[in-house]
This record gives sequence, C-alpha cells and structure tokens, in this order.
Amino acid sequence: MSKYMIPTTMAAFAAAATPGLADTGNGFSHMWGAGYGMTGGLMMVLFWGVIIGIIVLAVRGLSGRSSTGNTPTAQDILRDRYARGEIDEDEFERRKAKLDM
Repeated sequence: MSKYMIPTTMAAFAAAATPGLADTGNGFSHMWGAGYGMTGGLMMVLFWGVIIGIIVLAVRGLSGRSSTGNTPTAQDILRDRYARGEIDEDEFERRKAKLDM
C-alpha cells in the first residue's frame, strides 16, 4: 500500500462530508434536521459507523503485515525437514542450491 493512501482517503471523506455541514438557513444542519427527522439521525450514525469500520480494517490490515520477525524462512523450513528425516541429503543439497540462486 502506498504511504499516501490514508491521507488521500481522509481528504476524500472530508470533501464528501462538507455538504452535510452546510447551513440550511433554518438553524438545522442537513444531518440533524431539515425535514429528515429520525432518518437523518440514523443515517448519520450509519455513516460514522462505516467510516470507523473502514479505519479499523485499514489499521488491522497494515499492522498485520508488519510482523515478519516470527515467520520462518524457506531455508529454515528446509533445515527442519532435513533434521526430521523427511528428506535425504541429496534432496536437501538440491533444494538448498535452488534457494541460494
């Protein structure tokens, strides 16, 4: 993912929310009143729920990929298989040579 993805996404959400902040002239904003009643309030809760959900999923996705320290390398797995006797010495040397390329 690009390092510009999160700032760009936040700017897009801010631009999309701008019309909702406009004043209708009667003292109510578009989200809280102006004839929408309960539906406007529910839509606001749904809107922010989706925004928060997207942010949570983005943070989980980005943080899940950074834990590379615990995963074994291909050579580690090959050594383990050789140590357990799953492959013989010739097979080990052949596969190790291919990994070293």
